Order: sequence, then C-alpha cells, then structure tokens
Amino acid sequence: MIQNRVGTIAANGFREVIRDRILYFIGFFALLMVVALRILPEISVGTGHKILVDLSLGAIGLLGAIVAIFVGTGLINKEIEKRTVLVLIPKPISRAELMIGKHLGLSAVLAVLVAVMGVIGFGLLSLNGIDYPLGAIALSLVYLLIELSLLVAIALLFGVFTSSILATLLSFGVYLMGHFSRDLLELGNISDNENVQRLTEILYLILPDLSRLNFRNEAVYGLLPSNTELLSDALYGIVYTVLLLTIATLIFSRRQF
Repeated sequence: MIQNRVGTIAANGFREVIRDRILYFIGFFALLMVVALRILPEISVGTGHKILVDLSLGAIGLLGAIVAIFVGTGLINKEIEKRTVLVLIPKPISRAELMIGKHLGLSAVLAVLVAVMGVIGFGLLSLNGIDYPLGAIALSLVYLLIELSLLVAIALLFGVFTSSILATLLSFGVYLMGHFSRDLLELGNISDNENVQRLTEILYLILPDLSRLNFRNEAVYGLLPSNTELLSDALYGIVYTVLLLTIATLIFSRRQF
C-alpha cells in the first residue's frame, strides 16, 4: 500500500537523520541557555526575563532552520550523487512517494528537535523562577513547525535540480527574504520607480511570506492572534508546502538517471 511505502521511507529517513549528529544541536542549545541564564540577568535591567524568552524562541527557530536547510537539501541530492536512487526507483516506489516520505521523515525529526529544545529551554527558565506565557509559546512553536516543514519543502525543491551547496545557498536566501518579504513590498511601494514596484510585487507573490508563521514577538508578551488569522496562516503554510512538494516531484520525475 502507498501509506506503508511512504511510512517506511519516512521512518528510514527519520532514523538516518537522527543518527546524523542532530543530537549535537540539542546539546548546543542547552549550553547556550545555561550561558544566557548566567549572563543576561546581570547585564539587562528589568527586561532580562523577556529577553531570555525571546532568545529561547529565536534559538529554537534558527537551529531548526539550519537543520531543515542543510539536511533537506541533501535528502534527495545525496541519493542522486551516491546513485542509490537507481536502487530505489526500480522498486515499486514512485518518485512522489520518495519525495513525500523524505519530507515527512525530516519533518518528524524537526518536531522532535523543537519539542526537546522547548522542554529544555523553558524548563531551565522555570527552574530559575522566570515566568512566561506557556500557551502563547506553545502556539508559536506549533507554527514554527509549519514554517520548518515549508522550509524542508523549499530545500527539497532546490535539492532535486542543483548541487547541495547551491541548493543550501538558495534555501537560505529564500528563508531570509521570506522573513522580510513584507518589508520588501513596502520598499517597493515607497519607490517612485515603477519597475522596482513591479519587481517587489512579483517577489512578494513568489516568495513565501514566512512572517505569517512567526509569532515569536506575540508569544513573548503573551498575545494571541484571532482564530481566523491563525487558521488562515496555518492553511497558507500547509498549502504552500504542498505546492512546493508538487513542483519538486514534477521536476524530480523528469530527471533521467
């Protein structure tokens, strides 16, 4: 059955990525939090607690993005370069199943990574008597997972037709521009050059608006968007991810090995 084949690919991908030194990221995050808890309260006055909460969320998001991009760009590309794809494709596994399975496997790794880092980070904050809005933070981490899942789809898309290094650079470029796409649009609006305005509008339409999935600032202050906005942003991230995976699969299906 298709579900069994996709599940097997996802499970194998999950085990492969977990073994690939991902746990070092958790150790680095824990060390970062211990150092921050020692230093920040001494150099900040009155706002140390909020800075620590913001640092925790920011570090989780950045480390998750690094894993999504560096590992994601190599998931399919590594199979192509090592020629192991020649062994997988002749079996009763479609290229779409391989793509979806790889995506689900890495997304599961990222879910575990975010959950563990969240428990460690905010557990340390609790042990040090620092209050934080748990509900808002948990919600921001859920939307971070949607963002990371979308980022994995971007990495897979670039990974199927470029080298790993170029795919990594392109993915990081989309990640950075995706967080500033609204600012890019505003920059075009204040420009008197129609060509610049048209270019920024096109970029805004093509690039994913990752700021729609970033509720870190709201979480720090315990603010929650409306249910309508939350649903709209979640659907945006999911639909965009499906679209990118579809495009990646179409490109991958046209490659000859």
